[in-house]
Amino acid sequence: MIGESTAAGVGVQHHHQGLAAHTARALATRLRRPVHWHTLGVNGIRAAALLEHLRQHPFHEPADLAIISLGVNDTTDLTTTRQYRRALNQLIDTLRQHQPGLPVYLLALPPMQHFTALPAPLRQLLGHRATRLDREQHTLAARLNGVYHLAYPAVQEAEYLAEDGYHPSEKGYRYIGERVAARVV
Repeated sequence: MIGESTAAGVGVQHHHQGLAAHTARALATRLRRPVHWHTLGVNGIRAAALLEHLRQHPFHEPADLAIISLGVNDTTDLTTTRQYRRALNQLIDTLRQHQPGLPVYLLALPPMQHFTALPAPLRQLLGHRATRLDREQHTLAARLNGVYHLAYPAVQEAEYLAEDGYHPSEKGYRYIGERVAARVV
């Protein structure tokens, strides 16, 4: 799993409470075998910066799949849809450089219009921008072989959000991770 704050587990105290860990545990349960996982999550990173980081520090271990969780910081930093699409496309190419055909799953951008930490009308504006960037992910998944778009599980309950009202809580990460695991196997 690679990406921004959700991949890094922001919102919980320990990484084993985050999205990557909960997704791996759910996959292990579904597959009935051990699952080894790696994560690269950087709080505040945008797609272009993650691409540059991955080019400088590539993963060389074989993987069965990759999950990318990106877009919120590109939304708030006003990255254009064209810049986002280009960076995401190159990110997928970089991930597949040492493992052609690697299945890549793009986790949809969360519905930012529901982020309680954001005041209205900013919340609605960012929700609209996030939807536009997520459409780019949809388009990319439809165009590229072995790239799949994962809908963002509806997280409406307050206990699914961390105290910051912006990131998932452990319960939220578990909920999302279980739904992600169900879609990739």
